[in-house]
Amino acid sequence: QVQLVESGGGLVQAGGSLRLSCAASGRNVGIYAMGWFRQAPGKEREFVAAITWRGDNAFYADSVKGRFTISRDNAKNMVYLQMNSLKSEDTADYYCVADRLTPYGGVHYSPGEYDYWGQGTQVTVSS
Repeated sequence: QVQLVESGGGLVQAGGSLRLSCAASGRNVGIYAMGWFRQAPGKEREFVAAITWRGDNAFYADSVKGRFTISRDNAKNMVYLQMNSLKSEDTADYYCVADRLTPYGGVHYSPGEYDYWGQGTQVTVSS
């Protein structure tokens, strides 16, 4: 069983930055693709970013490309999401996810493809 625990959420002004962290534990977690989804009030969960298990390829939603950076440290079983130039529309609960089976060299974009989810951390961006 894999457990994912997010941290780093909070309240920030528009234009500011936050760094989310995800601590992963469990068997084989180091070889799973990892990512982040978010869900704003009244909206569906949406893909934010994901990274292959080796960390050599990262993928982003168009809405965050150029502002967010996903990274991972397999030695520590940690995944990070650096969020810069935050906007009010980035306000949401952010979820760390892990995927056991991914396309070669790629990642999945649908929430249903991810096997493990954290409890989420709230990010609020004030305008």
